Amino acid sequence: MSKAIAFWDTSALAPLCVEEATSRQAQSLLKRYLPVVWWATVIEMHSAIYRLYRLKQIDDHGKQAAFSRLALLQRGWKEILPGDSLRQLATSLLNSYSLSAADSLQLAAALIWCQERPSNKHIICADRRLAAAAQSAGFSVLELSASFP
Repeated sequence: MSKAIAFWDTSALAPLCVEEATSRQAQSLLKRYLPVVWWATVIEMHSAIYRLYRLKQIDDHGKQAAFSRLALLQRGWKEILPGDSLRQLATSLLNSYSLSAADSLQLAAALIWCQERPSNKHIICADRRLAAAAQSAGFSVLELSASFP
């Protein structure tokens, strides 16, 4: 049986690279859903890993392990590339939802991925604001939660 495909926000991928409260849940979802991501996700992931390192929440070994896990993830994900239609869609989403520019680009990339037909399509994320906007846009949201058993 082949895996389903889902759009993964950076907030859901980070626990796959660095141990967090939601790591087990993210790993479980990765077994079921192949990731589709926005083109800048790798940059956001590098930023998150370096931030954790600067804050001394991970050490040199943890940083290298996180980058190794990220490299493995990159081999298996599909990227939605930037373009004029994505930029225009992201801009219009800012009028409809209370999103940051980066989250607007994430949601626009998800909509481009599903050809703007989000019914029965999944977004996996740990960002409540993005999750709410994605659900309002018609996606089925799989939100990571620290209370996952």
